[in-house]
Amino acid sequence: MQQLKPLTLRRNFSWTFTGHLVYAASQWGMLVLLAKLGSPEMVGQFTLGLAVTAPVIMFTNLQLRQIQATDAKGEYVFSDYLGLRLIATALAFLIIAGITLKAGYRWETSLVIWAIALAKAFESISDVFYGLIQQHERMDRIAIALMIKGPLSLLLLGIGVSLTGSVVGGAIGLAVAWGLVLFGWDLRNGRLILKNSSQGREREDLLVADAEPPNSQNPLYPRWEGKTLAKLVLLALPLGLVMMLISLNTNIPRYFLERYLGERELGIFSAISYLMVAGNMVVSALAQSASPRLAKYYAAGNSTAFRTLLFKLVGVGLMLGAGGVFIAVVAGKPILTLLYKPEYAERSDLFVWLMVVAGIGYVSSFLGYGITAARYFQVQMPLFALVTGASGLACLWLIPTMGVQGAVIALIVGAIVQAVFSFAVIAYAVYRLDRYQRTKSNID
Repeated sequence: MQQLKPLTLRRNFSWTFTGHLVYAASQWGMLVLLAKLGSPEMVGQFTLGLAVTAPVIMFTNLQLRQIQATDAKGEYVFSDYLGLRLIATALAFLIIAGITLKAGYRWETSLVIWAIALAKAFESISDVFYGLIQQHERMDRIAIALMIKGPLSLLLLGIGVSLTGSVVGGAIGLAVAWGLVLFGWDLRNGRLILKNSSQGREREDLLVADAEPPNSQNPLYPRWEGKTLAKLVLLALPLGLVMMLISLNTNIPRYFLERYLGERELGIFSAISYLMVAGNMVVSALAQSASPRLAKYYAAGNSTAFRTLLFKLVGVGLMLGAGGVFIAVVAGKPILTLLYKPEYAERSDLFVWLMVVAGIGYVSSFLGYGITAARYFQVQMPLFALVTGASGLACLWLIPTMGVQGAVIALIVGAIVQAVFSFAVIAYAVYRLDRYQRTKSNID
């Protein structure tokens, strides 16, 4: 069977950018819909659900997608990644349920959190298929999934809110939408990629050689081989902890805001901060498209190509950040009035500072993708522990006295710490690669 050919970096970026554009616009549309149909309290309730579920899901996902996408040597097969993801997702749902009960949220808020957790579970399983597709550099198939998922999510969330008059109905609609995309699109594409890849054929040969049951010969069948899963967990665990810390760094201010100022202030802060997504969309699309190539450059010892591509990405991040700050300064108040309501526009000062946070974050994000592409997994855990610790201490110190402005300052502190230390890790990784190549040349 003819293999699906990888797309060029330009085409992968174009597809990924388009997919993320549609999806990000739809996600932002959810907040706009809640702000227009409801109140800041409803927005706060919804974003609290996202804030509670995100760190747990990010941890149990173990960043398997990036490990798959940068697995240039084929150390693991898709069945291993899928098997681990299914176990981890079930564990995540149990942890979220326990946290919700322990925190003592209102019953309605708990239902919102559980519905969002179910949606996130579907998304996590889809994500492992996206890792497979990304590894084969066919970002068009992921982009189409996002272009289906975004509008469908917005539609079903809106229907749910309209029918029930609460965020609970909207969150249930969100879960239904993400489940439909998983079973209706992502599974089919995973099967197609595996059937057209050497990995799928090698997996079938391996299963036949091991004399496993006939139904397990499907390349989509998860594999739970103890030693393999243990090795994969040990490899991925630092990244899972890193992603949890990154999520906590973003969401810790939301926890403090909800605790000290209530769901209304949380809703206003979250709605404004979500406007950072425009730049994140470009960053994510470009970084995901470039990650496999960065990994190949580093694995091949081509430090010049690795460094050149990475710093081009960082330059894009700087330009995006500067553009965001300029727009917020010039037109922040009318933008917030148009998109939300006048009560949101009263906090246009927050918009400017959140764009500063976003600009630093874009640079850090590109550097983080470079660190992962270089397979520097272990160092990321202490790095982000430092970032989260700095942000958490700033929140504890500033939010009780300065309110929402204190939350923004805390985010800036965390962003600066992340950018500085990420650059240091990249510099060290490139230095080691150059030194290795020089030593190898001298030996030859």
